[in-house]
Amino acid sequence: MTGGLQRVVSTLVLVGVSFCLTALILWISGYSVGEVFSGIIQGSVTATGAATSSIRWSIPLLLIGLGVVIGFRAGFFNIGGQGQFYVGACSALAVSLGWSGGPALLVVLCGTLAAIGAGTAWSLLPGYLRVRFGTDEVLTTLMMSFIGTLVLQYLTAGPMRNPSGTGQTAASERIPEGFRITDSSGVSPTVLVLVGGVAVLVWLLLERTRFGLAMTLVGRNPTMARWQGIDVRRVGLGAFALSGALAGLAGAVELYGPGARLVTGFSPEVGFTAVVVALVGLLSVWGTVVSAVFFGGLQSAILFLPIVTDLPPPALVLLHGMVAFLVTVRFRAIRLRPATSAEEALAD
Repeated sequence: MTGGLQRVVSTLVLVGVSFCLTALILWISGYSVGEVFSGIIQGSVTATGAATSSIRWSIPLLLIGLGVVIGFRAGFFNIGGQGQFYVGACSALAVSLGWSGGPALLVVLCGTLAAIGAGTAWSLLPGYLRVRFGTDEVLTTLMMSFIGTLVLQYLTAGPMRNPSGTGQTAASERIPEGFRITDSSGVSPTVLVLVGGVAVLVWLLLERTRFGLAMTLVGRNPTMARWQGIDVRRVGLGAFALSGALAGLAGAVELYGPGARLVTGFSPEVGFTAVVVALVGLLSVWGTVVSAVFFGGLQSAILFLPIVTDLPPPALVLLHGMVAFLVTVRFRAIRLRPATSAEEALAD
């Protein structure tokens, strides 16, 4: 069995084990396992609108997950996608509300560029601290994510708050309907072409460009990359910038698609789930596409299950956590495996 196939099989086994452990916990808790898993299938695939809902939730997971893949390729662990996602959406909203009378196409384009720029800036700060001072990017990107959440709360409860709201939930004003690129379903040919094009561009960048090769070399062995004349700091900053840009783009797609406004704490787990999506996708572009669809289906099922079972929605999040735990443990075990050759020893 080849190394690539072995990793795929190993990941599928871990996902299967996660389902089994979740089923065991649900059974011990007194729930009907068959009913729950039947509801998962209905909620993700077979019920009316379920497939569309699964794709809708897979879109932000895929965009942010591709950013995680880029970071990992260069050897960096950017887990701040949630904050980058939020500041991207806030920037797009600021452009859209501030220029609400402008041409729709131009406003959406400028808002999307603003979202990409905001996500990039939010990622570059911890990126600079990492490549300049060696600061742990896991901590700094996580802290920046919390700050991004606070920025969203401030804007939706303050300057951008909808004055005609009920007061029960802090939310912004809605953008004009002409600015939206999807209906409330969150899926349209425009979005599918956009996301598909981004996936292809990321694959081309990683597999067919000199910069992609440089990222791979830096991620495997920065010392050897430096000896070969590669500017490790520039590659690192580029990886952080691209990762944040994709998360910011996801925020713009969310606003101009199903959201149409911002609500305090919307999609609170998408940035962190995207990290698991990338790991389950074996840190490859097309693996991440498949993984995003899988987790998008789970999210759709979480929203559907209360309709057909008495299982509370947070209970299915247990499956997310189980997959995240097992896959992360496996990933860390591979990363910390003792070197078995001179090349691996240098890499460590």
